[in-house]
Amino acid sequence: MTGRSGGLTRSLRTGVLALVLAAAAFVVPNSSVQPTDVELVRIKRAGGVSVGPDVIWIPAVGSDARPGQDMLRSRGDALQLIGINTGTDSATAIGVPRDSWVSIPGHGMNKINAALYFEGPKGMAGAMANLTGISADYVMVTGFPFFEDMVDDIGGIEVRNPRRFYDPFLKKEGFKAGRIHLGGYDAMAFSRIRKSLPGGDFDRSANQQRTLRGIHARIRAQADRPGFIERGVMTVLKHMSTNVGPAELYELARAVARVEPGRITTCVIRGRIGATAGQSVVFPDVAQARRLGNAAGADATLRGC
Repeated sequence: MTGRSGGLTRSLRTGVLALVLAAAAFVVPNSSVQPTDVELVRIKRAGGVSVGPDVIWIPAVGSDARPGQDMLRSRGDALQLIGINTGTDSATAIGVPRDSWVSIPGHGMNKINAALYFEGPKGMAGAMANLTGISADYVMVTGFPFFEDMVDDIGGIEVRNPRRFYDPFLKKEGFKAGRIHLGGYDAMAFSRIRKSLPGGDFDRSANQQRTLRGIHARIRAQADRPGFIERGVMTVLKHMSTNVGPAELYELARAVARVEPGRITTCVIRGRIGATAGQSVVFPDVAQARRLGNAAGADATLRGC
């Protein structure tokens, strides 16, 4: 059978890798590929992903690139540093407010979301490392239109919203408190709204983590279907620009699919709002960021926030 059900299956498979998110990924594997929806770059040049006790770190970036703009040279709008432990099937996400004032390799101090604009994925990995002390294995970048389509095609997600909030432009009627269902557009709005949240950028980052949990739960429910991951890797190659081979993508997909929901830990880097160089910024709590990096770096587990 084709049509909507076929699109649903394809997007579920695509979503497994999109989450290495995860989630909201540079050599094009096929010259016939349409404009890239997802970019995945291997930063470290060591061979492959271990299937044993090993931790994979992936900064996941939602790019604010407009149609026709290069996703890899635009500003990052959603930033999560994701760790996956392939030995314990656990994972963690460290949220980084996009306006965090940090050191960007080769460009001095600037907002961390500019790292992608200045130096591409490697620049973002370097800025994340300067802040947390964690060196990335990969960097994944995706655009919001693809994110919306993926959430729609997997049937939407469920999240637990701690407070009612709204935005006069993105979601005028708002989101009620409690457990809510989000389609693609609403998942995007839920992840991007900031001004009406009491904690601003910090609360937005926490909402992005709630969205990632919802996506993971939906995908995990499909992951045991025979051939799901294998077919998914071949499908995602048609939508992704990457320097990672199919076998390595398969191991990444398996690592994501095996994560136990009860073994996911999250935290958002704290800080204070201020101004410098004529712009509003977040001065991150670097000591806390380093504590989180030290705590989770070796095993992708946070025991406190």
